[in-house]
Amino acid sequence: MIQDKDYIIRIVKQFSEFLSKLLLGKNEGELTEQQRVFDTNMNDTFKMDFETLAAKSTDEIIKLIEAKDSGHQIPFFELAGHLFYFKNKENPNPNFTEKALKFYEIYLQKSGIFSMPIMSRIGELKKV
Repeated sequence: MIQDKDYIIRIVKQFSEFLSKLLLGKNEGELTEQQRVFDTNMNDTFKMDFETLAAKSTDEIIKLIEAKDSGHQIPFFELAGHLFYFKNKENPNPNFTEKALKFYEIYLQKSGIFSMPIMSRIGELKKV
């Protein structure tokens, strides 16, 4: 059981790192390869594609994350914030902005961590 939990956290962290690299413009590989990696990570972490996740309301996604093991919730909220922030940068969408803000705020509240990069992203999202 412990190995399963470690595996889930590792997948979530790898997906977060992948999104961070894309946000920083450290694109390595072809666009089709990046899309394949993105889709695989979406399936591994959320068991659905991005369009299905994005179609859900913020409250539905929060419930989906809160149904997970309590030790996994904080990384999932951070990942959800990164995910919607990245997709909003790719294709500006007020729905993605609202979701990224909400998930980042929940992450900061639940983790108790002060993260300057996330604070600057929240500031950037609120300007839009």
